[in-house]
Amino acid sequence: MAMDYVRTDGKSEDFIENCRLLDVDLDRRVSKQIKREKYEKFNRLVALLIERAVELGYRRMILETGELLAESCAVYKKLGFEIIPNYGPYADMPESGFMLRGI
Repeated sequence: MAMDYVRTDGKSEDFIENCRLLDVDLDRRVSKQIKREKYEKFNRLVALLIERAVELGYRRMILETGELLAESCAVYKKLGFEIIPNYGPYADMPESGFMLRGI
């Protein structure tokens, strides 16, 4: 099955609904064990970023995830991401984790 990809600035109704559904799934996966509202201002949907980063000439990508999201971490590792220390506003959030991938 072929998929169509659409780049958006985040104002698309489909994009907003997809983010809402992803948030619902995240709440289900972590059983509300973490207070996600502290992440809202940093939350971004990650879609086709490796391809876009290459197009824009970036040399590395850093993403924020968490050990409660084992499936996501496994996917990121398969894509070449490695765990790095937390920093910035996430430095004191032990449930959070950062991963880096050179491109």
